[in-house]
Amino acid sequence: MAPKSVGIEEVARHAGVSLGSVSHVLNHPDRVSEAMRERVMAAIDELGFVRNGSAARLRANQSNAIGLVVLDAGNPFFAEVGRGVETTMEEHGYIVMLCNSNGSPQREEQHLRFMEEQRVAGLLITPTTARSSDTRLAALRKRGVAVVLVDEPVRRQNQCSVAVDDVRGGELAGAHLVDVGRRRIVYVTGPDDLRQLDDRRVGLARAVEKCSEPVNVDVLRLPAVNSREGYRCVDELLALHPDAVFCGNDIVALGVLRGLIERGVAVPDDVALVGFDDIEFAGMSAIPLTSVRQPAFGIGQAAAQLLIEECNGRPHEHRQVSFEPELIVRQSSRA
Repeated sequence: MAPKSVGIEEVARHAGVSLGSVSHVLNHPDRVSEAMRERVMAAIDELGFVRNGSAARLRANQSNAIGLVVLDAGNPFFAEVGRGVETTMEEHGYIVMLCNSNGSPQREEQHLRFMEEQRVAGLLITPTTARSSDTRLAALRKRGVAVVLVDEPVRRQNQCSVAVDDVRGGELAGAHLVDVGRRRIVYVTGPDDLRQLDDRRVGLARAVEKCSEPVNVDVLRLPAVNSREGYRCVDELLALHPDAVFCGNDIVALGVLRGLIERGVAVPDDVALVGFDDIEFAGMSAIPLTSVRQPAFGIGQAAAQLLIEECNGRPHEHRQVSFEPELIVRQSSRA
């Protein structure tokens, strides 16, 4: 049987003081004498009383908790974003509640409902679809919940967001592959409703259009963007006879790299390989991976700072922060 929790009434009886005195010690210690504080705190320690912070915040109509909802908590990119968020939020006295939508609008809806029930002060989210940011999130904002979009640009002036220029990132990858002489490129991506991956495809197409020679681009869609699916797709990928592969993110690229090595395909001599995100593992793989870097930690910090400004309740100018990507060339695609 679970031990019975100790209530504030028992603390008052044990200390021989009124409920009001215990409440003052917990909420307004400056209003009671030092002797009273010591007496009540001694009773709290002896009984093992733990304050119900959620109830206290509900009564005060305020919270020091914020929600962070990401597309894929297993992706090191989002882990690094979360680290940037947490570092900044802790400096301002907030705690971070992390939820993983796993790319599912249904899971996202459940998490948003949970965050609202918990009376979070604000919400940071990478939406699964544009529709979720236009409907459910708008409703949350009307109820007073501060919302900042992460890794998702917006063009509305009444909404804060932080993102990287994914089109430019795709263009950097495509221009690099064209520059090293590749003319049969396969773009390995995920479901067609992920805006980031589609923007990277658009950037790749722009780079190819600028080439004076014919360049063929095929698109291979995976059911999910993870290393397992990257590894499984290699036979289908090789059937397209590429001399270069650009993957929508690094974890897919690392799965592809393993599959290519196991089949005796020389990287980069036979097939050049480029990823996106520049996670830590990219430079540590068996063949160091060329990748388009986006500053994940900085994205998290910037998003957290915008949310703090909104949570403060003071007049706030909504901003749409955009980071520039950077191509990091390594062995997997060198000429």
